[in-house]
Amino acid sequence: MAMRRVVAAAALLACVLLPMAASPVSGRNITAILDGYKEYKLYNKYLSETKVCDEINSRQSTSMTILVLSNDAMTTLASDAGDSLPAIKNALRLHSVLDYYDRKKVKKYGDESAATLYQATGDAASTTGNVKVVDQEDKNYGFSAATPGGRICTVTKEVETHPFKFAILEVTAPIEFDGLFDTPSTSNLTRLLERAGCKVFASLAARSGVLKTYEAAMDKGLTLFAPNDDAFQAKDAPDVKSMSSANLTKLLQYNALPSYYTKTSLKFVKGTLRTLATTKAGVTVVAKGDDVSLDTGKSKSRVADTVVDSVPFCLLTVDSLLVPPELYVGAPEAAPAPAPAEAPQGSPPATQPADAPSVAADHAADHKTKKPSSSDASRPIGALAAACSVVLVSLLL
Repeated sequence: MAMRRVVAAAALLACVLLPMAASPVSGRNITAILDGYKEYKLYNKYLSETKVCDEINSRQSTSMTILVLSNDAMTTLASDAGDSLPAIKNALRLHSVLDYYDRKKVKKYGDESAATLYQATGDAASTTGNVKVVDQEDKNYGFSAATPGGRICTVTKEVETHPFKFAILEVTAPIEFDGLFDTPSTSNLTRLLERAGCKVFASLAARSGVLKTYEAAMDKGLTLFAPNDDAFQAKDAPDVKSMSSANLTKLLQYNALPSYYTKTSLKFVKGTLRTLATTKAGVTVVAKGDDVSLDTGKSKSRVADTVVDSVPFCLLTVDSLLVPPELYVGAPEAAPAPAPAEAPQGSPPATQPADAPSVAADHAADHKTKKPSSSDASRPIGALAAACSVVLVSLLL
C-alpha cells in the first residue's frame, strides 16, 4: 500500500508539471532590460531599428553575452558605419556573443575565441565574425575583433550577469575591423529577384509597373515576399495571364509589406500585417520553431529563405503566391457594393455568394480549413487531467 501511495504521488506530480512545461514561458527581452538604463538608450534604439533585438530574443535557450556601448560610444560606432543601418546591424551582431562570459569565467579559463550573431549569419569572411575574449591584467578583461591587431575593448561594467545563461557587459569602445561595414548592394532589385529564382515574379513586377512601387519603398521600409518560379506552375496558382491590370497590381502589392521585417522578427508579430495592396485584408504570421508561414485567410505560404537583409529592406522568398482574399471571389472588375449607411463598427463582413466566380477556384477549394475553437485548444489539458484521474484512482484502490 505504501508503494502505491509513492507511485500515486509521483503520478500526481507529473500531472501538475506537464501542463506547466507545455505552457509558453516568457523569456528575456533585451530591449525591455535596457529600457532601465538611460546610458544605453542609443544602443537600444539601434537594436530595435535593425531588428537585432529579435535575433537575440529568439535565442532563449542559447547562452549569450551582449556587449553594450554607452551613448557616446554608440555615436562613434554609428559615425564609423557612415550612419548606415545595414552596416550598424553588422556591428551590433558582432557585439552579440553566443556564449556566457563574466570576470570569474575569464579569469578562470583565460583567452579564447567566441562566436557571434554576425558569424552565425554567414556574411562574415572565414572566422572574422568571431571575437576574442582577452584576460587582461589585474581584474580587467575585454573583447577584440578576431582579426590580427584588433584593439582590446575593456569591460568597464558588468551590467547584468546570470551565470552561464545571459550577461550584459559594457565595453569601452566598439569592436570593429576592416570589412565589418561592407553590405550587399540593393540597387538592382530585378537582378536580386532573378538570382533568387524569382524570374517570373520579377518580370510581372516590371511589366505592371509595381517594380517602381517596390523601389520607391525600399528606403522607407519594405519587406518583399517573392514567390519562386515553381509557385506560378502549381495547379492551385491563379492564372496571372488572364488577370486584369488592376488585379495583377493588387496581387503583386499584396506580396509586400510597407515596413521592415526579417524572417526572425516575423515570429514575434501579433495580429494582422498590412500589405502594400489597397485592400483591407492583410496577412497573419504562423510561426512554429524555425518555420514561418503567412496566412491570407484562404491559404498559407511558407517563408523559405532570406535573399537580402539590408535595413530597412528585406527580400524573402516564399513557396507560393500570396493572393488577396477578394481575388478568389466575385467578378474581377466588379464594382464594390455600397456600405450600409449606419453599419456598426464591429459588424461581421457580408457573406459571399456560394456560386460566385473565382480567380483561383481550385486554390480556394483545396484550402478550406476549420478554425479551431477555444474548446479545441483546451482538449489536450482536459485529456491529460482525465488520464491522471484514472491513474490515481487505479493506484489508490
